[in-house]
Amino acid sequence: MIAMQYSFTLPADYDMDIVRQRIADKGHMLDHFDGLLIKTYLHAQQGPSSTENLYAPFYVWRDSAAMQRFLGSEGFANLTRAFGWPSIRVWPVWDVYLSPEARHARFASRDIQLIPPYTALDALREAQRAQLQRDVERGALAAVTAFEPTTWTRVSFRLWDETRPASSAGQWYDVGHVSQP
Repeated sequence: MIAMQYSFTLPADYDMDIVRQRIADKGHMLDHFDGLLIKTYLHAQQGPSSTENLYAPFYVWRDSAAMQRFLGSEGFANLTRAFGWPSIRVWPVWDVYLSPEARHARFASRDIQLIPPYTALDALREAQRAQLQRDVERGALAAVTAFEPTTWTRVSFRLWDETRPASSAGQWYDVGHVSQP
């Protein structure tokens, strides 16, 4: 599995209703995309919970072939015409939990941390697996942990329903739609 995210930073005075409307109009288009395990249409408005206006979808793909089909699709081409050519982050997935209730998520959290040199990756993965389980027990509707060995980072991505947990690490988003075939 592969986790993927691109993010568009929008001007401070950008009308975020444009992003919300785009999600409402187009979000359903990937509901049954072959090889997609989940796509979350994420946005954040500059204010107390975000330093920037963002449109930042997060995906989990079954394999690289599915991800490549999407990136070569007309839908992705239309996105780049609307928002620009993004830098795309990808992470090989360590663990994933996807509840059927994930499609009802209202908030998402994403935390990216550096992996120190010479870290025992098996031990780090086990620690991340335990954290994923704790977050699921605290109410996460979906949880993904992954790592990227070029820049040596790890990502923790979670979907939440009504309330945010006390922890406020990383970037928080509002969820506009969840495609979960």
